Amino acid sequence: MSQETKNKISTIDNDYTKEQYVEFQKQQKQLVFRRRRLAVVFLIALGVFVIIGVQLFNDYQRLQSLGTIKEETVAESEQVDKQLARVKQDVNLLKDDEYVAKLARSRFFYSKEGEQVYPIVGTETSDATNQITKDPVTESSTTDK
Repeated sequence: MSQETKNKISTIDNDYTKEQYVEFQKQQKQLVFRRRRLAVVFLIALGVFVIIGVQLFNDYQRLQSLGTIKEETVAESEQVDKQLARVKQDVNLLKDDEYVAKLARSRFFYSKEGEQVYPIVGTETSDATNQITKDPVTESSTTDK
């Protein structure tokens, strides 16, 4: 049956139909060209967006790492400030002659005239030093009040 319908349809062979067919072919070529051009522009835009996305991701990762470095630096700065405060306190204590004398007696086993020093075996001199450094602070704070 399809052969019968094909045989029933005939084409007109005149100049007008030939022009229309050529015009239709031109339009089809232009449509294909426009689609290809649109696809190329789309691919270029997609490439640009991918590159920008990768750069943004890398910048975000770098920002995160700089944030952690900043937190570490702030924490270290706080520790250094505390350490500086302790050193300033030690400097103020070293200005006190009584403190320096106690420190010399504990670390280097110096004694006052008529005083005897009995070192105890098994104790570290640093423990004695720490006790002496703590004692004048509490003594000075109690005497100031």
